[in-house]
Amino acid sequence: MANNFADLFEHSVDAMPDRIALIQRDRRVTFRELDTRANQLADQLAESGVGHGTHVGFQMHNSIETMETLIACFKLAAVPININYRYGPTELAYVYDNADLEVLLYHACYAETVHAALALAPKVRVSICVDDDRRDASSVPGAIRYEQLVAAGEPQRPAVTRTADDLFMMYTGGTTGMPKGVMWRQEDMWRVLGGGIDFYTGEPVRDEYQQSATGAQGVPSIWFVLPPLIHAAAMMPTFNALWSGNTVLFEPRFDPAQIWQSVATHRPHVMVITGDAMARPLIDAFDADPVDAASLLVIASGAALLSQPVKNALLEKFPTSMVSDSIGSSETGFGGIGFAQKDDDPARGPRVQTGRGAVVVDEDGRPVAPGEEGWLAKTGAVPLGYYNDPERTDRLFKSVDGVRIVVTDDRARAETDGSITLIGRGNMVINTGGEKVFPEEVEAVVKSHDAVYDAVVIGVPHERWGQQVAAIISVASDRTVDFDAVRAHLRPHLAGYKIPKRIWIAESISRSPSGKPDYRWAKEYVTERAPDHRSD
Repeated sequence: MANNFADLFEHSVDAMPDRIALIQRDRRVTFRELDTRANQLADQLAESGVGHGTHVGFQMHNSIETMETLIACFKLAAVPININYRYGPTELAYVYDNADLEVLLYHACYAETVHAALALAPKVRVSICVDDDRRDASSVPGAIRYEQLVAAGEPQRPAVTRTADDLFMMYTGGTTGMPKGVMWRQEDMWRVLGGGIDFYTGEPVRDEYQQSATGAQGVPSIWFVLPPLIHAAAMMPTFNALWSGNTVLFEPRFDPAQIWQSVATHRPHVMVITGDAMARPLIDAFDADPVDAASLLVIASGAALLSQPVKNALLEKFPTSMVSDSIGSSETGFGGIGFAQKDDDPARGPRVQTGRGAVVVDEDGRPVAPGEEGWLAKTGAVPLGYYNDPERTDRLFKSVDGVRIVVTDDRARAETDGSITLIGRGNMVINTGGEKVFPEEVEAVVKSHDAVYDAVVIGVPHERWGQQVAAIISVASDRTVDFDAVRAHLRPHLAGYKIPKRIWIAESISRSPSGKPDYRWAKEYVTERAPDHRSD
């Protein structure tokens, strides 16, 4: 069994070559067409020296060309590296250098930032510019043009030996620190996030051909993947869909009004989102201009908080859709899945039925008893470690009683029914007078107030308590904030020391492309201005 991502894709091509693989606006490509163009790109990348283990950066938003790039890299057993296209030149140069990039592909609209970063990153020897919906690569001076490379490439599949050990790497977002690359064997990533193990039953599939064989026998569904492909929350559902013979629908950027028009036009069955950061604007746009969304059978959220008021709104507006809420990370893959219920306790963290190997452990890495808290961990298929960071690798990736385990920074509780409740990230915990407060818990309750559109919670210095709980909020349209009313709303759900003592109002909350709060931005924001409300 090879189980390289390219092998799994080629099985789908061979089983259903004329089925539609990708849709982007008015463009549709079949599995055969996608395979051929990926082969042509792979041929030209190989001509430039890309081969087994070469690190190839892709600084690209969602598009058909992005998928061609990923598939071409996997065909060559090269390692595609996700590059956050929102970074500035200094941040980009850090990732280029830390990831040891040799080749970079980028959409033309990012050309100026890319060129500034490349001047600081001499290791990158080849850069390739890709046309996008905003700019043609021909307008970028001196650029190697993607379309010319593809046109010059040979359409045959490259003769490359691929294995299950070929590397998959995902750079984390760096919302609390500098980005870092998490290294996986491709088979292990397939097992935990790509359908190699059934998400619901926990049973592994029979072999590398089962997904494509089953897909070829069934009627394909359309998966509308909204998060950016530079995040595992988008890349892995996309590959899972393709390996199973389904169609993936893309929009180049998150435009809620355009997304609903695409729903009306293409009639997708599954919509993949990341928490409130996508769900709230989508709800607002739907209210402003409703469309027929009856095709949506599943709205699947992961990688970021989906608060209870937003779950309520989704269930009310799309009563024929099932709303799922998953947990996981770049370090663990799939951690478990839950399904939204109306009017649940907003203070309770996500509760999921655990994925294969997910467990809550104590400080020594051993499982805690039901009802106890600990650290969310994963056994079985786990990453190899962090790229260029042996110290952090040794801290998180351990062997306990002969079993390899990754212990995350996420606090969790093992429930008596076998499920797991996620409490919050330990590296963001606020210590106020000796009491520990997890920002995610407070954020969920703050966001349940109808005047609050979005919120992020952090700790700020305090002379007596060490830290105080503080919040930055954005206000819902046509609403004003009564701070006393907000505090009264919080009291039934939170202990007094968890209620934010200082509140700032911002026009919007800065988040990563995957929807996670940007805590670095939040800390800078509160240091530059006085709070709009304080109760200490």
